[in-house]
Amino acid sequence: MSSATAAPPGARKASRADDQRLSGWLGRLDSPVTSYYVLLSVSVVLVVIGLIMVLSASSVKSLVESHNGTPYLYFRKQLLFAALGGIAMLVASRIPVRGWKAMSLPILAASLAAQLLVFTPLGVTVNGNRNWLGFGSFTIQPSEFAKIGLVLVGAALLSARRRSLDRIKNVIVPYLVPCALLTLGLVLGGGDLGTAIVMGGIIGAVLFTAGVPRKLFAWGVAGMAAGAVTLIVTSPNRLGRFDVWLGKDTDPYGAARQPLHGRYALADGGWWGVGLGASREKWQWLPEAHNDFIFAILGEELGLPGTLVLLGLFCVFALICYRIVLRTDDLFVKIATGGFMAWIVVQAFVNIGAVIGLLPVIGLPLPLVSYGGSSLMTTMVALGILLSFARAEPGCSEALSAKPSVVRRTIAVLPGRRGRD
Repeated sequence: MSSATAAPPGARKASRADDQRLSGWLGRLDSPVTSYYVLLSVSVVLVVIGLIMVLSASSVKSLVESHNGTPYLYFRKQLLFAALGGIAMLVASRIPVRGWKAMSLPILAASLAAQLLVFTPLGVTVNGNRNWLGFGSFTIQPSEFAKIGLVLVGAALLSARRRSLDRIKNVIVPYLVPCALLTLGLVLGGGDLGTAIVMGGIIGAVLFTAGVPRKLFAWGVAGMAAGAVTLIVTSPNRLGRFDVWLGKDTDPYGAARQPLHGRYALADGGWWGVGLGASREKWQWLPEAHNDFIFAILGEELGLPGTLVLLGLFCVFALICYRIVLRTDDLFVKIATGGFMAWIVVQAFVNIGAVIGLLPVIGLPLPLVSYGGSSLMTTMVALGILLSFARAEPGCSEALSAKPSVVRRTIAVLPGRRGRD
């Protein structure tokens, strides 16, 4: 071998050191606690981004509604919901898998009972949809809690029938009929097509992860498509939104105002954005700037890097859910994880698709980012359940128990009683 092709000893040592470092990082990724910590980190970062963007996007609206009293009107409410959601997520993460199996039916039953109340005088209509309950200045959306029940009940029922899922009858009854059908019927009865679409994605993901026959998917997709078309053509409001999406209605002072100004915001942001808090569209040009179209404000203020970071976080979330599915032997956990992943990813896709003009506007919030107490808290509960599943991975609970907490490490360095004496 010539001296030109022989690597010097120093280069070989550096190469071996690089390989060892790479192997060390890959080994860390294969740790039993990876799913838990990455999922927790992504959840916290998304909530923090949401709080920052709600503060920015709602500041002008808060000033208007408070008569120049405070720009923090909506931010304070969202901060309270985030704190309550954080407590709920912590509690949910500590409940074992068998606990979620036992609570699946009660959660769905309670949420459906609450959903029935929207058709009573307690119900509140918002933008043509009657899917809220009003208690003074406080409102709650029961259909958000029904998503959790729909996932858990599907996982419990289908995992219990794992050996007979090749028979379509065992798949349809009792999950699709009556559980899913009743849930979708009550939500559509209030006119909320957007939530029903997300629930359809949940049902599809639950069935797919459970391994049901493909023939059932064909019938299910055909049925949902026929139902969606029927609901669209029978509603002037929905037909108007489709006219805007197809370019038939371009009135900037009518139904096209929101999608047009959403794209204006993204165009104004350009590559690097106009700066955090410097949005122009939030000055009462873009309706629902802090809610359904908060992604447009994020793109306007933080530019392409901000939008890519947000998209990357949702992609990491999906990958971690997929990792949990691969690393568990519990079919209930597999199915439920697939359902929760579909819920958050489908809702994010539909929301962002509406903002950029890829899909029609159907009024769905961006998970963990948009303003809204019911959506934020229920999504954080779902993340808490996923953290519970991550803790159930082989070796994860033991590793977390063996690692001292921040509080214990802090107490350990304090002087003991003997030292004080």
